Amino acid sequence: MKQAKNIYLVGLMGAGKTTIGRQLAKALGLHFYDSDKAIEDSTGVNIPTIFEYEGEEGFRLREMAVIEQLTRLEGIVLATGGGAIIREQNRIALQQYGFVVYLQCSVDKILHRTRRDNQRPLLNTDNPRARLETLYAEREPLYLSCADYKIDTGIMPSKLVVKNILKEFKAQNRS
Repeated sequence: MKQAKNIYLVGLMGAGKTTIGRQLAKALGLHFYDSDKAIEDSTGVNIPTIFEYEGEEGFRLREMAVIEQLTRLEGIVLATGGGAIIREQNRIALQQYGFVVYLQCSVDKILHRTRRDNQRPLLNTDNPRARLETLYAEREPLYLSCADYKIDTGIMPSKLVVKNILKEFKAQNRS
């Protein structure tokens, strides 16, 4: 088993990557990063604006550069964007440099969590449920392919999710 100094969180939007990531970082005394926030900080604009002017492809190129940069750091918890795993280069970097946790969550729960959030360009559609179902079907195999550990964040409180991830992370690093 690999020894990892970093924890990387993957999963669909609304699965809890930022919430869980902050709690994990605090529990471990590590720095927390959110790849979407890092992109916004570096560009000075929000994600929907990047999508508007550069499209998804432009955003994905920026995301790839940020993930390349952040995965070179040691002692961090990183919440990735929901689509970060689309690019093979990102999946490889995540697997190579950290303990990858797939935060799985049902479409129903994600719809509930994101219902008032207008900062999610991929959900700005007439049928957010259908869009999420498509994203789930396309991305789930990619999340699973790079994950060292999978946990369902829709069926337990975040503190319990964090406790389970910490237990698995520590077990992996003892091996």
